[in-house]
Amino acid sequence: EVQLVESGGGLVQAGGSLRLSCAASGFSFADYAIGWFRQAPGKEREALSCISSTDGRTYYSDSVKGRFTISSDNAKNTFYLQMNSLKSEDTAVYYCAAGETNLGPVIGVDYWGQGTQVTVSI
Repeated sequence: EVQLVESGGGLVQAGGSLRLSCAASGFSFADYAIGWFRQAPGKEREALSCISSTDGRTYYSDSVKGRFTISSDNAKNTFYLQMNSLKSEDTAVYYCAAGETNLGPVIGVDYWGQGTQVTVSI
């Protein structure tokens, strides 16, 4: 059974940092692209970043490029999203995800995490 369990969300001041973690089980990072999405109230879910299973490359959306960094620890079956220079517009529920394909930062999602709230205060 595939499971994705996020942690690390919370409340942070603008300009601060948070690191999200996603503990994965039931599949191999060698076979699935892994990444992060977010959804703010009243907005569509937005793809932020992923690591391609094909070539290991990382991809970022323009909204987070240069501020967020995706990484993985294959030994721990865990991947991360380091978020720096946070802005109020980064406030959203953040989801980790995995899928067999990706196009840039957009994963064709087969599995979702449960979501974790990130709130950035001004």
